[in-house]
Amino acid sequence: MTALPKPAGPRQAGLSRALAPDVARGLMLLLIALAHAPGFVSDRAPTTVNTVAELLRSLLAENQARSMFIVLFGYAMGQLLYRQEARGTGPVETRRLLRRRGIVLVGVGLAHYALLVPVDIVATYGFALLFLAAMVTAGDRVLLWTAAVTLPFGVALIGWTYQRAVAAELSGEPSGMAPYMSADYATHVVSGLPGWLPETVLSVIVVVPGMLFGIWAARRHYLDEPQAHAALLRRAAVILLLVALVTRLPEALVVAGFWVPASSATGWALAILHTLGGCAGGVGLAALVGILVARRTPDVAPGPQAGSPVMPGPAAPGPLTTALAALGRRSLTFYLAQSLVWLALFYPFTLGLADTVSFAGAAAVAIGVWVLSVVAAGAMERAGRAGPAELLVRRLAYGRRTSVRPG
Repeated sequence: MTALPKPAGPRQAGLSRALAPDVARGLMLLLIALAHAPGFVSDRAPTTVNTVAELLRSLLAENQARSMFIVLFGYAMGQLLYRQEARGTGPVETRRLLRRRGIVLVGVGLAHYALLVPVDIVATYGFALLFLAAMVTAGDRVLLWTAAVTLPFGVALIGWTYQRAVAAELSGEPSGMAPYMSADYATHVVSGLPGWLPETVLSVIVVVPGMLFGIWAARRHYLDEPQAHAALLRRAAVILLLVALVTRLPEALVVAGFWVPASSATGWALAILHTLGGCAGGVGLAALVGILVARRTPDVAPGPQAGSPVMPGPAAPGPLTTALAALGRRSLTFYLAQSLVWLALFYPFTLGLADTVSFAGAAAVAIGVWVLSVVAAGAMERAGRAGPAELLVRRLAYGRRTSVRPG
């Protein structure tokens, strides 16, 4: 069996922020928008545009956006760990910091769930940090074995939830969130609170495998230094995205109405494959971003030795890459902003468009919201303004004396 590579040493303090993880987070928000927005409308008539939208959403976003989000969250935790190590912070204080961040994320997630829309993963991340803070500084074998052992449980939970929704839709029952929307805002705020805690704690098992894998990957700086790992990232992208396509396409065809499974057992198997393929696709998409960024950015390396030639690197990142990275640095802010838009557009006590906008129309709205987010994040970057949510989390987790840079 091939030995695991030796973890890279901590990056030196003062190096510029890695581009690829931020670009990946920026693109991730598009998949999240596509996964969420169509769920708030009731029109799923079998028109051509709705069918295409259902197929693409199931193939590209559903159960795959979440996986990419989780892996990138774990990767960010790994970056935080080696940055703390580079500053001389000991493991005990680092674990305390992670727990403080976890408490803050639980609070942010609860506010998101109650005040905006009941589709949240931020509080789940917070509980995961509280439960796993002692593990994130563990050795590689512990991380990978824990990820492998918990993966079947996480896939089973998501696959079970997804199959129930698909079966309900195929049987003609109301699907999505539109039938369950409250008529007024006060009821909306309090209606989901009784089930929030058990549901959120239970869903921690979903994020553990990808989070621990992301921490492991960050130790090797796969996305921080994509030029150095280009061959591995290329293989990972090709293989994992191909696996995702093959395993997710059958269920996507079912969701889009092209065929109906012959038995419930077949339906459950397709849902599990769809979910498992989403795990592979989430990692594959992150690897693909690493490859694309590696072609557009210069290597980050120590200066040349005296007398050695200076080799020109790739071109500097263009305006689109820069804007996507700016969005990724403010991913929490714009994740919450998406939910604010869904609340404003679709709920009965706001514009009430849940029965007016079609499924395909909601997907188009999702794309439009993401495009506006890219523009807004780019403007914030040029103005040197951090994301409000990121600013809040850092202030609460680190204290007021911590300087906060944009992103």
